Amino acid sequence: MKNRVNQWPNLIGALSAGLLVVAFCLILLWHNPLVFWNDDYELSILPVFADMARSWSQGDWPILSPYSWVCGNLAGEFQYGVFSVFVNAVVIVVWKFPFTFPQQAAAVSITHLFALAIGAFLLVRDRQFSIPLSIFVALVASLNGWIICWGASDWFGALGAFTWLPWAWWGAERALDLRRTKWRFLWPAPFVYLLVTGGFPYTVLMLLLLIAWLSIKSLVQTRNIFSILPLLLGVALGFGLSAPAWLALLDLVQGSARELQSAAAHWQWRVPPAALPGLILQSWTVNWTDFSSRGRPHAAAELACGLVVPSALVAALIWRPRLVVRHIKWELILLLVVLLLCMTPTAGLFRWSFRWLPFFHLALAVCAAEVLHTGLPSKLAAITALVLVALTGIAGLIFHTTGSYALQLSWILIGLTLGWLCFELLLRSSEFRWWAPVAITFCALLATYLCIPTNCGVPRYNFSQALLKPAPLDPQRLYLSVYPWAELTYATINEQQAVGQTLRPGSTSVWSGLRFINGYSPIRAAGVAREFATSIHGEINPEIGSNLLNHQASRNGELALMGVDGIVVAREVSITPQPGSEWELVVSTDEGNVFHRRTAPFSRVRSVISIDSRPNEQFVLATISRINDSRNFVSADIDVPAGDRPALLTFSRPYFRGYQAWLGDRKLPVTSYRGLFPVIEIPAGAHGQLALIYRPVWLIRGSAAAVVCVLVILLAFVLRGRTTN
Repeated sequence: MKNRVNQWPNLIGALSAGLLVVAFCLILLWHNPLVFWNDDYELSILPVFADMARSWSQGDWPILSPYSWVCGNLAGEFQYGVFSVFVNAVVIVVWKFPFTFPQQAAAVSITHLFALAIGAFLLVRDRQFSIPLSIFVALVASLNGWIICWGASDWFGALGAFTWLPWAWWGAERALDLRRTKWRFLWPAPFVYLLVTGGFPYTVLMLLLLIAWLSIKSLVQTRNIFSILPLLLGVALGFGLSAPAWLALLDLVQGSARELQSAAAHWQWRVPPAALPGLILQSWTVNWTDFSSRGRPHAAAELACGLVVPSALVAALIWRPRLVVRHIKWELILLLVVLLLCMTPTAGLFRWSFRWLPFFHLALAVCAAEVLHTGLPSKLAAITALVLVALTGIAGLIFHTTGSYALQLSWILIGLTLGWLCFELLLRSSEFRWWAPVAITFCALLATYLCIPTNCGVPRYNFSQALLKPAPLDPQRLYLSVYPWAELTYATINEQQAVGQTLRPGSTSVWSGLRFINGYSPIRAAGVAREFATSIHGEINPEIGSNLLNHQASRNGELALMGVDGIVVAREVSITPQPGSEWELVVSTDEGNVFHRRTAPFSRVRSVISIDSRPNEQFVLATISRINDSRNFVSADIDVPAGDRPALLTFSRPYFRGYQAWLGDRKLPVTSYRGLFPVIEIPAGAHGQLALIYRPVWLIRGSAAAVVCVLVILLAFVLRGRTTN
C-alpha cells in the first residue's frame, strides 16, 4: 500500500519533471520550429482554437461555429475540448500572445506535456519511489514516441485527453487506499472529467480498462466488494461532470457520416509484432499498414521510450524472474493486455489500434520503475541495454530492417549505454548514479527525434499568417469551395509556396471569420456533410461538386436555398458555376477562381413563397428586420400578413437536432430542409421577435448532471471540513 510522503519534495520534483519536459521540447523547437505543426493541427485544430478564443472574447460559449457548416458543431466534434476548463483556459491564454501559427501549436502542446509529466510524476511518487525514478517515469510518459510523433504534433485530442490519464490513475489509487478518509472518493472525479472532456474516445477506453484493472486487482487483494465503491463513485462523479461532452458525442454521431462507415475490421496502423525491436532501436524498419491499407516500410519512432525502460525490464526478468513477476504481476498483466490491444485489428468508430501506445508506454515505464525500485542493480541494466542495442543492430543487418537512420542512431545509443556503464562503475557509491536513468532516457529520446523525423508520413501545409485576413474573399458571403484532395495537391511535398488564401482548405476559413460550407470534421454530423459527401478533411465529392455547380447554382437551386452566394473553384477543377448570368468572376489567383452572385449577399434569414420539400404548399412573404445572427442563436423581428397562408422562414446556418424557436412566448416547431438548414413556419398574422436558439436535449441533461455532481462534490468538501474541525 502507499504511504503519505512529504509534499514539498513532491511539489519541487513535479515542477522539475514538468520543466525538464519543457526544456526537451524547446530543444526540439530549436532544431525544427515546425515540429508541433502538422496536418490536422493545421487544417483543423488551430483554426478552431482561434475561433474558440474569439468566441470567449465575444462573451459566447463556443458550442457552434458560424464559419463552417461541415464543422459547425464544435461541441459534437468532441476533439476540440469545448467542455474542458483546462483546454479553454490554455487557448484563451495562448491567444493573448502574438504568436505565429507554429508557435501557438507548440505552446498548446507543451503546456499539456508539462501537465502530463507532473501527473506521471505524482502517480509513481505515491508509490514511495525516489524523485529521480519519478522524473524518469514522467519523461517516458510525456516524451514517448507516440505522444511526440502524433499526439503533440497532429492529433491534439489524443494529447488533450491522455494528459489526464496518469492523474486519473493517481486519483483512482488514492480512492482505493483504505488508509485514507471516507472522502477519498473525491480524488478521481476532477481528473476523469478533464480526461473525458479532453476530446479523444480512445483515451476514454483506456480509462475504462484502467478502472476495470484496478477494480479486479482490489477485489482479489481485499476480497471485499465494498473496497472499490469509493473508486466507482469518484469515476461516476467524473463522468457526471463531463456529461455534456460525451452526451454531445453520442447524440451527434447518430446519423452522421461517421456512423455510416463500414464496421469491418480496420488493419491500418496496428503495431506489427515484427516492429517490437523498435522499443530498443527506433530505426528498426518493417512494414506497417498505413492509411492507404498498404504495407509500407516504417521506422518505429512511435515505440521510442528512452532505452532504459525496456532494458531495465528485460534485465530484471533475467536477474530474478520469479521475484519480479511476483512483485509486479498486476502491472505485467496490464502491460500485456495493452500491448495485445495495440496489435489487434479494430472495428467501427475506433480505428488505428496503435493509438493504445501511450498507455503501453506509461504502463511499461511504471513496470521499469518498479524493478529499479526493488533493487535491480543499475550496472546490470546498463549491460543489458548495451547488449540489446548491439543485438538489435546485428539483427537489423541480418534481416535488412536497419532502415535509413540506423547508422547514426545506433552509434549514439551505443555511446550512451557505454557512458551509462562507466558511470555505474566509477560512481557506484555516489548519489548521482540514481539520476542515470533520467539522463540516459532524456538523451536517448532526444537523439531519436533528432535522427528520425517526428513527422511520420502525414502532410504538412505551408499556411501563412495572411490566412488571418479574409482577402480576397468577402466575410458577408457564404462560400462553397471545390478543390481536389488537399493532401495530394497542396501539401509541401507537392507545393512549396504558401497556399490556402483563396481555397481555404479544411477549416482554415475559420481563422479569418469567413463563412464556408467546407470544414474538417471526423464526425461529419451536419446534414450537408452527408448530402455533399464531404471527406474528413473538407473536400466535396467531385461528382457532387460538378452537379452542384452545373445544376444547383441557379437563383432557385439548392445552393441558393442554403444561402451560398460565393463559389471558389480550384485551378485543378475546370468547372464554372451555371448559369453564367447568375455568377461573375471577381477574383482569379494562382490557386483558383472566385465567383460571386451578381446580386447582393443573401440575408441570413429569408422568407420564401415555396420550397421543393413541400411541393403542394404556398406561403406569403413575411417582413423581416433587425436580424441578429449570433453564434448559438438567431433573433429577428417578424411580421406576417394577415390571411389564410403562413410564412416560411429559412436560416442560412447548418441544421442540428436541438434547435428551438420562440415567437414572443409562443413556441414554434423547427424543421429542416433535407437536414441541411433550419426551417420555421410562422402562422398568418403573427408578428413580434422570433428567436431560434440551439438548446439540445443533451446540453440540458448534461448540464444538469454536471451541476448535480458539482453540488455533491461541494457538499462533500463542506462535510469533510466540518468533520476535520
